Amino acid sequence: MSVVAFLRHGLRLLVPLAVAITVYLYIYPIAQGCAFPIESGSSQDAFDLTKKLHWLSTSSITEQDRAKLAPFRLLTFGDPQLEGDTSIPTNYLGTFPHLKQAFRHATFQTRHSSLRERTRKVTHELVDVVFEDIYYLLESCRKRLDHLGNDFYLAHIYRTLHWWSRPTHVTVLGDLVGSQWIDDAEFEKRSNRFWNRTFKGGVRVPDELAQKPLEGYTVAGYLDGSKEEEIWAKRLLNVAGNHDIGYAGDLTEARLERFEKAFGKASYDLHFQLPVTDPDHKATVFDPSTNTDSSHQIPEIRVVVINDMNLDTPANSSALQDETYDFINGVISTSSDVESKGTFTLILTHIPMYKPAGVCVDPPFFDFHSKQEGGGLKEQNQLSKDASKGFLEGIWGMAARKGAPNKGYGRPGLMLNGHDHAGCDTYHFINQTNGTSASARQWEVVRWREAQDMQLPGKEFFPGRREITVRSMMGDFGGNAGLLSMWFDFEAWEWQYEWTQCPLGTQHFWWFVHIVDFIVLIWIGVYGVVKVLVGNGVDVDAAFYRGVKCAWNRIWSKKARAEEKEMNGKTTVRK
Repeated sequence: MSVVAFLRHGLRLLVPLAVAITVYLYIYPIAQGCAFPIESGSSQDAFDLTKKLHWLSTSSITEQDRAKLAPFRLLTFGDPQLEGDTSIPTNYLGTFPHLKQAFRHATFQTRHSSLRERTRKVTHELVDVVFEDIYYLLESCRKRLDHLGNDFYLAHIYRTLHWWSRPTHVTVLGDLVGSQWIDDAEFEKRSNRFWNRTFKGGVRVPDELAQKPLEGYTVAGYLDGSKEEEIWAKRLLNVAGNHDIGYAGDLTEARLERFEKAFGKASYDLHFQLPVTDPDHKATVFDPSTNTDSSHQIPEIRVVVINDMNLDTPANSSALQDETYDFINGVISTSSDVESKGTFTLILTHIPMYKPAGVCVDPPFFDFHSKQEGGGLKEQNQLSKDASKGFLEGIWGMAARKGAPNKGYGRPGLMLNGHDHAGCDTYHFINQTNGTSASARQWEVVRWREAQDMQLPGKEFFPGRREITVRSMMGDFGGNAGLLSMWFDFEAWEWQYEWTQCPLGTQHFWWFVHIVDFIVLIWIGVYGVVKVLVGNGVDVDAAFYRGVKCAWNRIWSKKARAEEKEMNGKTTVRK
C-alpha cells in the first residue's frame, strides 16, 4: 500500500471519530437532554423549551413559552479546588537539586573527612539525579500540563452549561482553591486563574449588594426576566470552603480578608422578588393599610450565604465566630413570621448538616489540633448536631411541638452545600408524635428518595427540610453540575422547586477528545505534505520503505546479537 493511500484510509477512520466525540463534548448538555426543570415536571418539555431559546431568531419563543420558564434558575457547582504551584515538585525542590549538590561536592564547596567520603557523596548524588531529579522534572511537567488541562476542563463545564441552560443565577459552593495553607502570592495566582480561565466571564457579587440581614433591606433583584436583571447570571454567589479559609481552628482574619477581597463576602443576605402583575393576586397581598388580615407576602426568594466554617468549636478566632453567629441571629430576627406565606429561604453553605453514618458517603468526623497547636477544630466532615439545629429550628423556625406557631412547620426553604465530593440528597425531619415531650424528640435524616417513598415531605406532624449536597465538579467525580428551578404557585401562594444534575464525565474523556483532535490535525498536515511531494514527482514510497527496512534491520540485528550472546553464554556453561 502506498503511503498516500495509507494516510488517506487512516483519515477515513480518524476524522469521523474525532468529529463525533468533539461534537458530543461541546454539546454534551444537549446530547444528555439537560435543562432546568419546569412546572409541568416533564423533562422533555423542559428540554424542548430550552431549545427554543437557542434558535437563530428567538422570535419563535412566545410569551406563553417564556411564562413556562422558572423565574429563578440556579446553576450550581461544587468544590472546583484549583491546585497550584505547591503540588509541583520542582517549585519546592528546585530543578536538578542533586546535580547541583554533586557539583558542590566535586568542586570542594563542601567539607568532608576524606576524598573517599567526598567521592561517595558525589556518586550518591549522581545516582539520585537519575532516580529522583529526572523523575521530579518529568512529574512537574506533567503536573503543570494537568493544571492547565484541569482549568480548561472546568471552564468547559461552566461555559457550556451556562450557554445552554440559560441560568438566572450561579453559585460555587466552596473550595474554590485547593488549600488554605498557601501564601498570599499563590492564593492570588489561583484566584486569577479562577476568574480569568476557569470561570471566565463571571464576576463577584459587589460588596454593596452583599448585605447583612436588615429589617429595611434593599431588594437585590427582580425575577422578571428583564435585561437589567441578566447581570445576575454573571455574578457568582461564591461560598467559602475549608480549602479557601480553613476550618474553625485554622480560620484567621488574614485568610478571611484575602478570600473576601478575591471572591466576595463570606456571609451575606440577598432578596429577590417576583413582581405580582395579576390584579386578583395583587389584591390578596398583605398591606398595612388596606389588607392587614392577609398572610400573603410579596413572593420573594431569600438567598442566605453563610460561612459555616466556624460554627463549631474550638475556634481559632472567637471574634470571627461571634461575627458568624451574629449574622445568623440577624437572619433569624429579620425573617418573616412562620405563618406568613410567599417567602422561600434558600441557604448556601459549604459543610453539610449532621447526619449519622451510612446516610451519605462521609460519616460524622471531627479532628482537633494538639494543645501545642492551640487545640482548635482541625477537620470535620459535617456540622455538629447543635450547629445543624441553628438552621432547622433557627433560620427555618421548625419545632418539635405541635402547638408551636404554624404547628412547627416553620418557613419554606432548602439548603445547598458541597464538601462531600460524592454528593448527597437528604431530608431532615422531626416526628412530633414521638415520646411524651418535645425535648425527647430528635431530628432524623434519610435520603430524599426514601423520604418520598415514606411520603414524609408535607406529612402531618413531620416538619422537615431538604438538603442537597452537590457532587463535586472535579474530574474524578464526573464533572457534575446541578440545576435548581423555582417557580411560584399563586393558588397555594408558595414557592415550588425541582432539582436535576448534568455531569460531563471524567477529565479523561476531555483529554482523549483533544488528543485525538491533535493527532488528526497532525495526520492531515502529514497527508497534505506527502500529497504535494508525490505531485512533484518525489518517490515518497521508496524513501518510506527504505527507512522502514533500515529500522527493521537495526532492530533485528540487535535482537540477533542478543540471542548470539545468550547462546555463547550457555555454551560456556556446558564446558
